[in-house]
Amino acid sequence: MPLNCDTKTAGEISSSIPSGSGNHQPAAQSSGMKIAEIFTSLQGEGLTSGYPTIFIRLAGCNLSCSYCDTPASRQDGMDMNVSEVVAGALLQKPHYVCITGGEPLLQKNEVAELARQLIKAGKMVSIETNGTVPFDDLPSDISICMDVKCPSSGEFSNINLLSDLKSTDSVKFVVGTDDDLQYAEKVIMSHPTKAEIFISPIYGTDYQRIASYILSRNLPARMQLQLHKFIGLP
Repeated sequence: MPLNCDTKTAGEISSSIPSGSGNHQPAAQSSGMKIAEIFTSLQGEGLTSGYPTIFIRLAGCNLSCSYCDTPASRQDGMDMNVSEVVAGALLQKPHYVCITGGEPLLQKNEVAELARQLIKAGKMVSIETNGTVPFDDLPSDISICMDVKCPSSGEFSNINLLSDLKSTDSVKFVVGTDDDLQYAEKVIMSHPTKAEIFISPIYGTDYQRIASYILSRNLPARMQLQLHKFIGLP
């Protein structure tokens, strides 16, 4: 199997994962996985920002965010089983592995097994999720990054899941408007979490305005910019 899946080729494969808007629970999945691509880059966000990382992007999403920067991953995908994905990942050098999407937890059983095998092989594994699918039953040595959807996304997350995050996890608020910032502040103050909190401006928005808001409100959060986009990496 190729390590870098051509999305045009993958697009010819019919996806078994529904896409669309709303806070949907995962549908029944086949024994295989739908993979959009596997590639290596610098992690541009979160707790391991700047580190070389293997990205395993799963196909299929239950949301349709207005600013989505990977729309091709919302559907289709290449059929691979867990062993094939593990083998492809282990051919690459980085210590860190990020399982992302789409929404990877729509394939939760396969993702959990994938993570177990990668961890057993010595990798450090994180999962990026949109906060619509519970993750408290995943192996505890996985680092979860929950992306809480703010108003400008046109979608919503289950913010009650914030209480399930561990100190080794993180939560991200992608913001681009004053409404987004006010919503993020409200959630941060009303839903305490053990996880590290990040406020991430939508690429190309007014970064200084967002920084000024964080400072003026003394928010217990770290502002982050998408490093990979500034240096032209995937």
